[in-house]
Amino acid sequence: MKILVADLDGTLLGGSTEDRRALRAALDHHPDVTVVFATGRGLPSVRGALRDPLLPRPRWIIADVGASVIDGADLTPVTALQRRLRAGWPGAERVRAALCRFPELVYQDGVAQDARCSYYLAPERLTPEITDAVRELGCGWLYSAERYFDVLPPGVDKGAALAALAGEQNWPMTSVLVAGDSLNDLSLFRLGAHGVVVGNAEPDLLAAVPADGTVLCSDRPGAAGVLAGLEESGWVERRYPLVVGYHRPPVHWTPDGWRQPSSPNGILPTLRSALTGDPGAVWATAAVLDGDDAPVLDGHGSGLPLAFLRLDPEEWAGYFHRACKETLWPLLMSQPERLRFDPDAWASYRRVNTRFAEHISDHAAVGATVWLHDYNLWLVPGLLHTARPDLRLGLFHHTAFPPPDVFDRLPNAAEVRASLGRLDWAGFHTADFAEHFRRTLAGVPRPPRLGVHPLGIDRDAIEALARDRMPRRAAQDGPLVLSVERLDYAKAPVQKVEAVAALLARCPRLRGRLRFRLVCPPPEPGITAYDMTRAALERRVTEVNGAWASGGWRPVEYLPHNLPFAEVIDHYLAADVFWVTSLQDGMNLTAKEFIAAQAACGLSGVLVLSRHTGAAARLGGAALLTDPGSPEDLVDTLHRAVTLAPAERRARLARLARLLGREHPAQWAARIIAAIQGQGPDRRTGSLDARPVQDAGGHRHRVHQRVRGHRTQRGGT
Repeated sequence: MKILVADLDGTLLGGSTEDRRALRAALDHHPDVTVVFATGRGLPSVRGALRDPLLPRPRWIIADVGASVIDGADLTPVTALQRRLRAGWPGAERVRAALCRFPELVYQDGVAQDARCSYYLAPERLTPEITDAVRELGCGWLYSAERYFDVLPPGVDKGAALAALAGEQNWPMTSVLVAGDSLNDLSLFRLGAHGVVVGNAEPDLLAAVPADGTVLCSDRPGAAGVLAGLEESGWVERRYPLVVGYHRPPVHWTPDGWRQPSSPNGILPTLRSALTGDPGAVWATAAVLDGDDAPVLDGHGSGLPLAFLRLDPEEWAGYFHRACKETLWPLLMSQPERLRFDPDAWASYRRVNTRFAEHISDHAAVGATVWLHDYNLWLVPGLLHTARPDLRLGLFHHTAFPPPDVFDRLPNAAEVRASLGRLDWAGFHTADFAEHFRRTLAGVPRPPRLGVHPLGIDRDAIEALARDRMPRRAAQDGPLVLSVERLDYAKAPVQKVEAVAALLARCPRLRGRLRFRLVCPPPEPGITAYDMTRAALERRVTEVNGAWASGGWRPVEYLPHNLPFAEVIDHYLAADVFWVTSLQDGMNLTAKEFIAAQAACGLSGVLVLSRHTGAAARLGGAALLTDPGSPEDLVDTLHRAVTLAPAERRARLARLARLLGREHPAQWAARIIAAIQGQGPDRRTGSLDARPVQDAGGHRHRVHQRVRGHRTQRGGT
């Protein structure tokens, strides 16, 4: 049982439009909270106020400063209760006649009144003669806001009316929260209920309310103060100044309970690090659960403020497996020929984005910052901008962003572009991706500000783990080439196996010696977009091993499952070459993890890095760059890596370690939040200038920097 009893003017009707909209939305989402008006207005005036769409709907109305009690369902008087409250009322005519000798009392003509008489009265004119005259009539009086003098039936005020109504409805005062802003609300706070005095309240009310901890004195005015009281009481979910919107939660449900990711890097650990211990932030995320197996969502034990949006498996399949992975992912990877557009799947994408927008709005305080992540929520900015124009909206793309001509291959490109154009800020790992975005939104009336913020790794954690697991390296017969990546055609796993076979055919001396270890865990079940890639990969691994294996040696070691992160570190330390061949990649943090682990232990592994990764913008000068779209280049670069002279290997790794930097992911997140709020150095979408740079191996590639005196954005800090 939860009963909110609140004044109207200055309280429910007070505060900004955004404050009032937020309170109305919170109460609409919590129908278990019964709303009672406690107002000085008469019923005709209350009827007019009820036309306001932002005013919560009352179940009961205490009006006329407590002299009237009305059923909010049909706006009829609660006759028996009202009769008891009005006992002893001499009538308005007798009261006015008795007080007409006091010219300082100015009757409120035009104000609907029932069983009370209300006057304007200056505070210095309130005298014992006036109050004695009221008592001689057998009436009571209230003075508030240094202006209003109300003559009432004896013993009547808002508190008396609430006590009588609570008695009839069997409400214990421990289940009541009262809210007000003026002295005529004071009687509500003297009943033993919980209370909130809103931020714009009369000082005399603040001085008079009980100081026993039952009353919250909010610094937020009007409706915002009422919402603060509801949040403090736990009756509604708290609203936060920062809401992170990411479809993936930092925990997942298994038959053995909640589990957390093992790696300290990636977006999930980054957000975990940024939000841990922050009482002003919440992570709005999805929980895909069927009805029979649903866990208790507040029992995840992560220590993070998580707000779960429940999705059923069928809803998730249409949204994520089909729309995200079969329609949008090929676009982001600049492979539009793979795009499959299903109107039903797009309808699911639109529905889930709508639900996410509502979910985020429900948890966002007035003027909050919303930090969205990735293409999975592309329609949320447009929806939030319409529903909550008070919010500041930012979106960071962890993936690549395609050129405009590729983006326009999406059948619903106009819908997505219109939504992205409602952002205040958009962030990317590289200036190339930011430039693609700028050109894609070139026709938007007010394009968002852009930022280039490459994500790093928790280098200290990697180094500590690597040193702890540093093995005694035995002499090896040949080089070990390692790739660690999820199963995805964009990672070019089949092309890698083809390149290994071609290199063995070209270099007989590597036969029986070269080992390619592919750690390649599968995607979550239900994503059919990768089935052909998995089948082709497994077939080629079998064929290449069958063609070249001899004795106990196999050229390809295929590990198609997830590994504990400590074991991944073991593989990093054992490798002579780390091989990244993404056709497109937002960043690629495994390359950075490999560098940190190798450097921490004094090793000299070689990084072969695709030109199409975000990491290449900063590390390309010290890595061996490769073009995964060229089978010949893949073979040539791999051959160079496994035959590189020791001195050059050491020099390259030392340079990579310097380029890696030490910015912690939590610092990265803080910079982005500041940028969304307009506190960072990012600018509205100005021109981006490209200039060619030469890497240490003589290859030319392009990086970008901001011009016109803006801060250079070529990599990490």
